[in-house]
Amino acid sequence: MSYAVAVERDRGSRIPAKGQGNWRTITLVVMGLLGAATLVALIFILGGATRERDHALRAQTHSYDVMILARSLSGTMARSEASLGRYVISGDRSLGQLYFDQWRLAASQIDRLGRLTHDDAGQAGRMERLRRAFDARGRELAETALATNYGKNSQAFARYYQARKAQPLTALDGTLDAIIARERALLDQRTSAADATVVRASRIAFALAVFGVLLVLGAIALGWVTVMAVEERASAKEEAEDQRERAEELATAVAQATHELRAQEAKLRQAQKMDAVGQLTGGIAHDFNNMLAVVLGGLELAALHLDDHPDLARRNIDSAAEGANRAAALTRRLLAFSREEALRPESLVAADLVTGMSDLLDRTLGDAITLLFDDRSVGWRVRADRVQLENAVLNLAVNARDAMHGRGTLSIATNFRTLKAGEVDGCGAGDHVTLAVTDTGHGMTPEVAERVFEPFFTTKEAGKGTGLGLSQIFAMVDQMGGGIAIDTAPGRGTTVTLFLPRDMAVSAAQPVDAPAPLRPRAPDNLRVLVVEDDPRVLAATMSALEELGHHPIPCDDPLTAPDLLDRHDPVDLVVSDVLMPRQTGPEMVANFAARHGDVAVLFVTGFAGDNNAVDFGDRPVLRKPYTLVGLERAIGAAITAERPRMTSQGTAATMDPDSIAAE
Repeated sequence: MSYAVAVERDRGSRIPAKGQGNWRTITLVVMGLLGAATLVALIFILGGATRERDHALRAQTHSYDVMILARSLSGTMARSEASLGRYVISGDRSLGQLYFDQWRLAASQIDRLGRLTHDDAGQAGRMERLRRAFDARGRELAETALATNYGKNSQAFARYYQARKAQPLTALDGTLDAIIARERALLDQRTSAADATVVRASRIAFALAVFGVLLVLGAIALGWVTVMAVEERASAKEEAEDQRERAEELATAVAQATHELRAQEAKLRQAQKMDAVGQLTGGIAHDFNNMLAVVLGGLELAALHLDDHPDLARRNIDSAAEGANRAAALTRRLLAFSREEALRPESLVAADLVTGMSDLLDRTLGDAITLLFDDRSVGWRVRADRVQLENAVLNLAVNARDAMHGRGTLSIATNFRTLKAGEVDGCGAGDHVTLAVTDTGHGMTPEVAERVFEPFFTTKEAGKGTGLGLSQIFAMVDQMGGGIAIDTAPGRGTTVTLFLPRDMAVSAAQPVDAPAPLRPRAPDNLRVLVVEDDPRVLAATMSALEELGHHPIPCDDPLTAPDLLDRHDPVDLVVSDVLMPRQTGPEMVANFAARHGDVAVLFVTGFAGDNNAVDFGDRPVLRKPYTLVGLERAIGAAITAERPRMTSQGTAATMDPDSIAAE
C-alpha cells in the first residue's frame, strides 16, 4: 500500500487537474456519508414512530377489552339477579338454574378481568375489592335462592327485596366503574403520548427530509462542477493508466517478495530445528566417544598385560567398566528426560549433600576453578531424589565452569527463606531451602536467560553440549513443587538459585550397623526360555545363563514362544525383551498366560522405566545394561515372586543397574 500511495502522489504532482479535483471527491464522500446518515435516521425515526403507534394501538385494544369485559360482567350479574327474582316469584326451577349459570359465568368473567389487569398495580387493588364484593353478593343471593328452593316464598321475597339495596351491590357497581375509569384514563394517557411521539417524529423527519433535499441539490451542483472538470483530466488519462499499470506491477512484485520471504523464514525455522537436533546428536556423540575411548582403551591395555601384569590388567578392566557404567548412566538420563521418570524422594540436608560432593566437584571442575561453600541453611531439610539433586548441582557447576572458560571462582551457597505466595514463579507460600550456584563468568543477555530452560537450547559449540541439563533441572524442581530464579547480566556473572520446599517431616533414625536386606538368589539348573530378537544380545544372554548354571532355550521370535513352551515343558522361567518388531514382550506373555500361567517371567529392557510398570503387571523388570550379579538376583526375584493375578494392581519391581554396580 505504501508503494501505491507514493505512485499516486507522484502522479498528482504531475497532473494539476487531478490535484484540484481532490476536494470534490472529499466533498462527495462527505455528502454521501451525510445522505446515508440522514436515510438511516429517517428509517430509525419512522420505525420508532411506527412502534409507538403499534404500542398505542395494543394499549387501546387492551383498555377496550377491559372496559367491555367490565360492562359484560355488570350485565351478566344483572341478568343473574333478574333470573333469581323471577324464580322467587314463580318458583320455576329452570329460572333458578338460569340464575346459577349466569352467576357462575360472572365469576369466570371476573377471573378473565383479573388476568387482563394483572400488570397494573392500581387495578390489582380494585380487583381484590371486586372479588370480595362479588363473594358477599353471591352469599346474599344464595340465601334467597335457598329459601325459594325450600318453599319459603315470603321469606325469599323479603330477602330478595332487601338484597336489592344491600351494600355489596353498591360496592360491585362502584368498583366496576372505578376499573373502567382507570382504563379510560390510561387509554387517554397512552394515546396522548403516542400522538406526541408521532408529532415529534414527523417534525424530525421533515427536518431530515429538508436536509436530504439540500444534500441532493448540493450533489447535483457538485456533479455539474465535476463534469466540467472531466475535460481537464482527459489529457492526463493515458499517463494515469501507465502509472496504474506500474503500481500493479510493483504490488505484484511486493507480493512475490513477501511470499519468498515467508518461505525463507520457514526454511530458517526448519534449519534452527535441525541445528538443535544436531547439537543434541553432537553432544551425545561427544560424551559417548569419551566413554567409549575409556572402555576400548582399558580393554586394549588389559589384553596387553593380561598374562604378565594381572593387577594392571584388572585396573584397566575396572576403568573400562567405569566408562561403560557412565555411558549407561547417560542413556538413563536421556530416557528419564524423554519419559519424565518418577523421582525417589528422601529427606536430605542440602548442605550435607553439597559438601559431600566436594571431591567430585574438585575433580570435575579442575585446579583453575576456586570452589567456595557457604552454608546458612541451619540444618533445614528437603525431600528430594538424592541422585537427581546431585546431578542438578553437578550440571550447574559444569555450566558455570564453561561460562568462566575453565578459570574463576565458583560459589555454592545454601540458605533458608520464607516465601510469600507468587514471590517466586512456581513456588507456593512457606519455608524453602535455597541452593545458589554463582560464577564469575561472562553472564547472559536477557534474551538468552529467557531460553536457558528450553530443551535442546544451548550456547555451547556443536558437540560440546546437549541442551538437556538445565531443562532436566527445571523438570525436577517443578516436580518437587519448587522454583528457579536466575540473576545474570553480561559482564557480571550468573547466579542460579533453586528454591526447594522445606521437609517438615521428622525422618526416622536409621541404625548405623543395620545390615542391608539380602536380595533373593536364583536356584541352579533352571530351564529358561530366552526371547530376544537381536542375535548378539540373545547369544550374550545365553552365555550368561550358562555361566550361572542354567539351561537356556533360545527364541528369536516372540510368536514362536508358546510352541517352544509346549515342546520343552516344564519351563521354569521366561526371560523376554520388551520391545520386539512383531510382538512386544507383555503382549507375548498375555497370549500364553492361559496355558502357561504358572511360568515365572523376567522382562529385560533398555528403555522402560517406572512409568511403564503398568504394562508389566507385577513381574520384575531388569534394565540393560546389567552384570552377571544383577542377572542372577533378578532371576531370583522372578522365581520367588508371587504369581501374577488378573486382578493385581501392583507395580513391576525394577532392577536398576546403578544399585547392581554399587554392590
